[in-house]
This record gives sequence, C-alpha cells and structure tokens, in this order.
Amino acid sequence: MSDFFSTFLDEFPQVGAGLWVTVEATVLGALVALLLAFVLGLAAGSKLLLVRGVSRTVVEFFRGTSLYIQLFWLYYAMPQLTGYELSPLLCGVVAFGLNYGAYGSEVVRGAINSVPRAQYEAAVALNMSPLHRMRKVILPQAWVQMIPSFTNLLIQLLKCTPLLWLISVADLMTVIQQIRDRTGETLVAYLTLLAVYFVLAYALTLLMNLLERAAKRRLGLHTGAGSLLKSRSAEPATTAGGAR
Repeated sequence: MSDFFSTFLDEFPQVGAGLWVTVEATVLGALVALLLAFVLGLAAGSKLLLVRGVSRTVVEFFRGTSLYIQLFWLYYAMPQLTGYELSPLLCGVVAFGLNYGAYGSEVVRGAINSVPRAQYEAAVALNMSPLHRMRKVILPQAWVQMIPSFTNLLIQLLKCTPLLWLISVADLMTVIQQIRDRTGETLVAYLTLLAVYFVLAYALTLLMNLLERAAKRRLGLHTGAGSLLKSRSAEPATTAGGAR
C-alpha cells in the first residue's frame, strides 16, 4: 500500500492531468448530450411526420446500440470510412453526447408532455406565438421536471468515462492503471478510483440540486433548506397558480 501512495504522490501532476481529462470529457459530453436532447426531444413533438420520424430513428438507433461499440466505431472505423480522424478525447465526447443525448431526448419529450394542457391554452389565449409560449410558459415548468432525470444521466455519463482508457485517452483511469502496473497494488488502486469517482459523482449531484432549487424558485415553488443533500426523483411541479 505504501508503494502505491508513494508512487501516487510522485506522479501527482499526471494524476491531476488525468482527473482534468475525466472532468473535461464529462462536461463536454454532457453539453453535447443536452443540446442533442433538446433538439431531438422538441422534434419528437413536431406536427411534421418526417421530423418526428427522423427524431425517433436517431433516438432508437443510439439507445439501441452499445456505447462501447459507438466509441470504437468513431475511433477505429470512421477514419477508414471517411478518411477523417478525430482525436481520442473528441471521439469520447461525441460518443457520450450521442448516446446520452438520445436518452435525454425522452426526458425532454416526457417533461414537455407533462405540462398541464391548461398552461398551453392560457398561453394561446394570451396570443403568444408558439416560440414565445414554449420559452416563457412551457419550458420553465418542464425544466424542473427534467433536472432529476438529467442528474441521473450525468452521473451515468461520468461513470462511463473509464471507457476512454480503451482508446488511449490519458484520463484518470489510465493514470491509476499505470501506477497499478508499476506497483502491483491492484486492490488499493481500484479502491482509490472508487473513492475519486464517488466524490466526483456526489459533487455533480450537489450542483444539480442547486440548479433544481434555482429552477423551482423561478416558478415560486418552496424549496427546503435541506433539499441540497437529498436525492430526489422527478415529481410533478406545482405552478405558481397551483395547477399540476
């Protein structure tokens, strides 16, 4: 054990660099996934059959195929097919974004559909344009419903980042694996990884809880002081006027 932590301290700059790569892949992958989730989720509610069909096809394809295979396809197969090669980290970001964006689109679609019909009718009665009522009335209420599910997807995305080791990205998993190979301390190495990933996941949970509290306050909803430390599932949001 002492050999592992001695080497760990000696290689701390590399460990920090690997940790940064893991965080970078998580954040960038999540941003791509969020953008794709909204695009596909809103497209799923389009009145145009073609738009709905394209959205459904993309969602089912990326939900129905393995993230492992998608990652390998982008890194190994796409250069042979297109002649264009992405960097290993970019391959990971794109794969994470496509896969979790497909799952996230169902969160967006479901949350928008959960907004009471009366809210749509009130917005129409106020002569709001479709874009205006979506931005001012529908999305603020739906966003509160999306956050708990998005939190779960974000944690899942973080836990998939060790896959980057398979395509030679120098992430945290890669660095710890190298220290393990040098010291032979398998148990300590993987316990260390478990602890680091737990801390990262809990930090992300706290940040998402803060985001949820802010979103609820914008709707005039009560948020308890202890809500930051609680894990919550999606619940129907009560609007400022009391409608569910």
